[in-house]
Amino acid sequence: MNIIELTKINKFFGKGDNRVHILKDIDLSVEKGDFVAIVGQSGSGKSTLMNIIGCLDVPTSGSYKISGTEAEKMDKDELAELRCRTFGFIFQRYNLLPTLKAHENAALPAIYLGLNAEDRNKRAEELLKSLDLGDRMNNKPNELSGGQQQRVSIARALMNGGEIILADEPTGALDSKSGENVMAVIKNLHKQGHTIILVTHDSKIAAQASRQIEIKDGQIISDVRKTSDIHEMKNKVEGIKRSKKDVIKYRFIESFNMSIHAIIANKMRSLLTMLGIIIGIASVVSVVALGNSSQEKIMEQISSMGTNTIQIMPGTGFGDMRSGKVKTLKVSDSDYLGKLSFIDSSTPNVSASGVLLYENNSLTAQLTGVGAEYFDVEGKKIAMGRIFTQEEADNIASVVVIDDNTRKQVFSNTPNPIGSIIMFNKKPLEIIGVLEKENSAGPMGDSITLRTPYTTAMYKINGSSDINSITVKVSDSVNSQVAEEGIEMVLTALHGKKDFFMINSDSIKQTIESTTNIMKLLIASIAVISLIVGGIGVMNIMLVSVTERTREIGIRMAIGAKQLDILQQFLIEAILICIVGGILGVVLALLIGLGFNTFSKTFGMDFSAASVILAMVSSTGIGIIFGFVPARNASNLNPIDALASE
Repeated sequence: MNIIELTKINKFFGKGDNRVHILKDIDLSVEKGDFVAIVGQSGSGKSTLMNIIGCLDVPTSGSYKISGTEAEKMDKDELAELRCRTFGFIFQRYNLLPTLKAHENAALPAIYLGLNAEDRNKRAEELLKSLDLGDRMNNKPNELSGGQQQRVSIARALMNGGEIILADEPTGALDSKSGENVMAVIKNLHKQGHTIILVTHDSKIAAQASRQIEIKDGQIISDVRKTSDIHEMKNKVEGIKRSKKDVIKYRFIESFNMSIHAIIANKMRSLLTMLGIIIGIASVVSVVALGNSSQEKIMEQISSMGTNTIQIMPGTGFGDMRSGKVKTLKVSDSDYLGKLSFIDSSTPNVSASGVLLYENNSLTAQLTGVGAEYFDVEGKKIAMGRIFTQEEADNIASVVVIDDNTRKQVFSNTPNPIGSIIMFNKKPLEIIGVLEKENSAGPMGDSITLRTPYTTAMYKINGSSDINSITVKVSDSVNSQVAEEGIEMVLTALHGKKDFFMINSDSIKQTIESTTNIMKLLIASIAVISLIVGGIGVMNIMLVSVTERTREIGIRMAIGAKQLDILQQFLIEAILICIVGGILGVVLALLIGLGFNTFSKTFGMDFSAASVILAMVSSTGIGIIFGFVPARNASNLNPIDALASE
């Protein structure tokens, strides 16, 4: 029974004037269990013929049937499946993967058959032991002699059964003794029923076959059968079929393992590839952390101005040069606003600048006259003593609440300043309370500020009934924008015109939140550029890797790897590089944050889980996007061209 049938096979290389006719109308059939030697000089076309038989190459024209099936009708994956299950290749230069051990090289074809690790390793060990390599299973190719490497390649050819063994100059790179040993193994395989097709230029080697075919200038010039030794297949490999689910699972697991192996085998290149991703991820995470911290700091400072508060100022707006001279706001306005249903409290504000005297200390200070509800409105908290009461405000009491800066600068030697008398603009004021320290940044952070009842500021300090502003606290259940519109209507009606403007703390908060978010987005976008650059670096390195490993890809395709297997391996490799780079980038960002937060006492970096997750998703996405092109290029390589690469 013919297992191989070739009819009118022609093969051309090149185009136009450079077109060369390599095989010319080849007719050849091979019986199952036969031992055929194809002999010819270099350039005669014998290796090209063997490559076509092994489905590594395709003819330009003609018919090639394997077990009665036309090879031309098979797609790339079907041909790969045929190479995986039917053919076993023995190459002149062994074509072992240098980073794999002997048993791993032997077991390689079973990966693409979908065998699990335990089953394929067990079979690989059995095959190597049968070839007298039981003590060399963990040796890499560079630790083996030429004859031992060739025997490993024979074990690999037999891994999935090797019904048809294709041996291309199997003794060409060996010494005579090793060559004899290899030929003895091949003849023994023939006796076990394997169909052997051996290509050689050595007539002595060819003479050991049952049938000898000589090819010259692309044509068969003789076909001589010496013996009729045709054997039935013995010891067929059984139990190697797996469900489609298992095949997919084991192939993915092995692609993952091979990717890790490739990354570890090229540590420096992998690290350099990751560098762009590491810097990009660290930049994005750090920028977001800085943005979060700055936004939180600004919001904290805004909150210190009061939550849900509206400041009412005289004049037409911030640009009004006359606003300091306008005295249109009255205490009665504050009292009227305090009675509105949507206002929780209202307090007039009176300001004065002057000199604070206490014993031998003389400092420039700012005094603010406020209502008793001011401290609740502005969210101020007492550290010592108490705040003044409405009764004290009504009675124009000479009491004052100092801030923490005043306590430190004026009462540094006095643990408790409560009850002390200070002079402000030559007017005595009794200290009844000290405010908690505020984390205010900027030039106002060290200013001396005093709070006294607004009546005291008006009549005892300024000697006037004018006020500078009104602060109202809007009810929590009322929208601050709606409240602002209501206040505007009321005051405009009271004054007969709009001679004031308002500062809404919630509006400021929303504006700053929006601004900081935009700034974070802009800065993060700049950082993302480094991620893109890192991704391009990954793609470039992976393209170089594909070029460097073209021969490896050819070997894998020859022993049964499908396009998806190659695509999957290189894509996983790119994704792993980006994921590891992303993890290292996050770690680097956290270390930067740790150092920053250690040395910076007033400002820090606030990391969020969302930014870390986003960074990892981004690095994975980069691996997929920028790793796909190199992986696709690798999977689209022609097996014979890849094998011919050096």
